[in-house]
Amino acid sequence: MHSEVVALADRFADHLATLRGYSANTVKSYHSDVLDLAGFLEGKIDKFSELDLALLREWLWQVSQRDAANSTLARKSAAIRSFTAWCQVEGVLAADPGQRLKSPKSARHLPKVVSKESLQDIFDHLQTLAGTGEQVAIRNHFIFEMLYATGVRVSEICGLDVLSLDLDRNIIRVIGKGSKERVVPFGIPAKDALRAYLAVRESFNPAAQERALLLNSKGKRLGVRSVYQLVAELLADTPTGASGPHTLRHTAATHLLDGGADLRAVQELLGHASLGTTQIYTHVSVERLREGYKNAHPRA
Repeated sequence: MHSEVVALADRFADHLATLRGYSANTVKSYHSDVLDLAGFLEGKIDKFSELDLALLREWLWQVSQRDAANSTLARKSAAIRSFTAWCQVEGVLAADPGQRLKSPKSARHLPKVVSKESLQDIFDHLQTLAGTGEQVAIRNHFIFEMLYATGVRVSEICGLDVLSLDLDRNIIRVIGKGSKERVVPFGIPAKDALRAYLAVRESFNPAAQERALLLNSKGKRLGVRSVYQLVAELLADTPTGASGPHTLRHTAATHLLDGGADLRAVQELLGHASLGTTQIYTHVSVERLREGYKNAHPRA
């Protein structure tokens, strides 16, 4: 790898984490993308200041031969544009060669949505398990209820602390992308599941200073992977073949819009920076309406 670029990649990652407040996953991805570029530049230039748009385009073309996914190319080019812009600000580059680096637009697929009937079957199953009094079953019931009730990301629910809760007003405070805090409401079923979990939380034997709301068997903060696996297993047998916590986020948003919720209210709930990101759920609702029309109308 080009040693100068490797050193810059480390500084760039520190900048993203400390000054820009990017999530750990984003920082890791961007750092990896710059290291990918560093490997490509080895032997092609002596000094990083020799970097130009032609080299960046050649690198992106090579990436496309390894991974044809438009989403990957879009992320990598975005990472490098951010990197070269930072290098210009830092005085490492006299001009920003990445400014004109373009990549294919990511194909936007309509997200899978779980039906209300399928969700009810899952909730009934979880409630039955929780009724046994087993602490993990009670915790898992709460996790699924809260994910659907709020539409929060899996990282956001795992990041909740006990002090993030406001049971009097039925709200939680979550830290989203870019370390932005938002307030999210939840309903009575989620509140009941939360109260049941809080009643058994101490049985996970947390340390006195442990602030995490969700705990694993060792009394530590529950990890994202554990929640992902839980939700994926619960959704595996649904007709949509959906999996993962993000499906519950898609489902919550779509069901809200189906029920007449305001688009901007849903945007605020989900923590989307752009209304355009939220608008995909209106397309989902329209598709569901069209499908229902085809199935029900005698002259469809």
